[in-house]
Amino acid sequence: MSMMKPVSGLVAKIEALQEQARLRSAREERDPTPDAVISNNVVKLPLWPEAVRAVPNSFLRSALFGAIRKGRRRYIDGERLAAIDGIEVHYTGQRLDQGDLDVWESLLHAVRDQNLGSQCQVTSYALLKLMGKADTGGNRATLHKRITRLRASAIEIKQGRYVYIGGLVDEAYKDEETQEWVIVLNPRLRALYGADQFTQIDWAVRHALNGQQLAQWLHGFYASHAKPFPVRIETLLKLAGSENENSRSAQQKLRKALNAVAEASTAHGAGFSYTIQGDLVHVEKKTSGVQRRHLAKKASKPIA
Repeated sequence: MSMMKPVSGLVAKIEALQEQARLRSAREERDPTPDAVISNNVVKLPLWPEAVRAVPNSFLRSALFGAIRKGRRRYIDGERLAAIDGIEVHYTGQRLDQGDLDVWESLLHAVRDQNLGSQCQVTSYALLKLMGKADTGGNRATLHKRITRLRASAIEIKQGRYVYIGGLVDEAYKDEETQEWVIVLNPRLRALYGADQFTQIDWAVRHALNGQQLAQWLHGFYASHAKPFPVRIETLLKLAGSENENSRSAQQKLRKALNAVAEASTAHGAGFSYTIQGDLVHVEKKTSGVQRRHLAKKASKPIA
């Protein structure tokens, strides 16, 4: 009998460790980011490599950051924007474009290791460098204008099980002499960065498309899909927030933008090709490691 107690205790300990491992695995299945990301009221974004920018899929699969025309921007009040099935986006503020997305991506990239909700510090120089822009007076003024626009906006986004209602930037302060910014981001933005809810955008490809609004939008849209599905030309343009009312001109610009994405992707080792059959755009692309794991995991699930 004296020999049984240690063995029983060891079995119990092994079973307890197995149960802990099972619970940890289930937790990582729901959210693959480390437990330390959300603990003791400390909320952080998942970490991502320097060469990419992490963007919620709802931003990439909707007209929130649209390929809009230059000039005076339309102000909208709670309007529902075009988005793929499963995503709902309502927006209030001046229309946002891909340049605004560059700034928002850079803000999050710069402060991704700091606590959301805290006063995150970053300089104009650092933000402009992240965007591949020179630290000039003109670029500083544009950066200021875009951060102001992001702060003034209000969004309501339903992505998966979560709805986020709030601003893209909660607060922003700047020291005009030192060009130091203090940025506060809403901790609830973290809900948009759950498992399979955001995409790591290849920054080298995106930067190569700088100034090409529609091409940048298309790059983000297709990057967010592990296995792109055929999409009608009219639907793509609507999702991109195109304001070109000339159908023929819009289609010509779409082809030109797709060519630009293919060229930039090939130049940086990220394969991208397309064909247009009838009114459907078919895209083939090189999937990322994360997306390959997602497809493998999806394929391994039993069919109901």
